[in-house]
Amino acid sequence: MLEKRQAILKGARAVFGREGYTRASIDAIAAEAGVSSRTLYNHFGDKEGLFRAVLLDSSVAVTTAQQELLARHFHKFRDPETDLYDMALEWIGGIETHPEHFALVRQIIPEASRLPVDVLEEWRRVGPKATQQALKEHLLAAGRAGLLAIDEENADRATRHLALFTGGAVSAESAQGALPLAPEEFERLVREGVELFLQLYGKSSGE
Repeated sequence: MLEKRQAILKGARAVFGREGYTRASIDAIAAEAGVSSRTLYNHFGDKEGLFRAVLLDSSVAVTTAQQELLARHFHKFRDPETDLYDMALEWIGGIETHPEHFALVRQIIPEASRLPVDVLEEWRRVGPKATQQALKEHLLAAGRAGLLAIDEENADRATRHLALFTGGAVSAESAQGALPLAPEEFERLVREGVELFLQLYGKSSGE
């Protein structure tokens, strides 16, 4: 039963990522997963229930991977410019590491008004907000260690700025990850984002 459930989630993630929530059909998802429509309904009830399960399952997996990535990089955090750049390269590059998940996320943006509000709120809680909270805690630790000009008062803003200056720039230039960027362009955008971040939160700016 677990194998069949995972096959359905994988097939649904691919179809929702290609077609979006509105256009995706249960029959297409069942075909992609190699199961009958009846089996799909038995496991998830309806399309909304399936979409909820797919989005949250995928988000939890990606968030866990991102939190582990952040912990690994900040564990050896000594040189803010080099270490933030290395971390951001791998973190923002996660779009390529988890392509089906981010294809699914790209579909959320134009369809947000047609999606159940509680599903979107739960996705933000277990996905983006959970990753942002982990990043905030690491930035605060770097601030307490005297490596960044970050404290409780500006930590939320700093977290938001780091994500926007690096991931936001890459997302804008790549049409939310739909268009590939040349490696040198990707690296340039990330480096510029880190440099801008350090202009605001580098230790010298807080002294």
